[in-house]
Amino acid sequence: MFWRLPRRQFDAGKGEGNRRAMKALVESGQVPGLLGYLEDNPVGWCSLGPREEFLSLARSRLLRPLDDRPCWSVSCLFVHRSHRNRGVATLLLGAAVDYVKDKGVRFLEGYPVEPRGGKTIPAAFAWTGVPKAFMANGFREVARRSPSRPIMRYDFIGG
Repeated sequence: MFWRLPRRQFDAGKGEGNRRAMKALVESGQVPGLLGYLEDNPVGWCSLGPREEFLSLARSRLLRPLDDRPCWSVSCLFVHRSHRNRGVATLLLGAAVDYVKDKGVRFLEGYPVEPRGGKTIPAAFAWTGVPKAFMANGFREVARRSPSRPIMRYDFIGG
């Protein structure tokens, strides 16, 4: 809910309030993201939807819209600690591309964190993904307003 709510509302709802907000979103019939399973166990989560649903992106100095063309966004990737560094985020991004492909969407954007100097990023700071996982799924960097935050796009028409 971090990207979907105004910051003050998100902070006020931390914990149970934000869980209730997500549950209400799901119960409304809206698909707020995709779950990745290994056998019957959820191991990953990918938050996605039309960019305008992510209010915090519109207000972000670094991640504000590049243009006025409609697109969808992948705003968050979470992989359970027992399955990290096994390619789960890459698989989730592939599933996101497949899911969005049939929705008539032109662009799917992501906002990964770029590791500096070849260092690895602690999982707590990589919750928007890393560029390598996006590139493995055909995303290309289209803007960079900060050394560590590329904006990456998958173009469904232009390839």
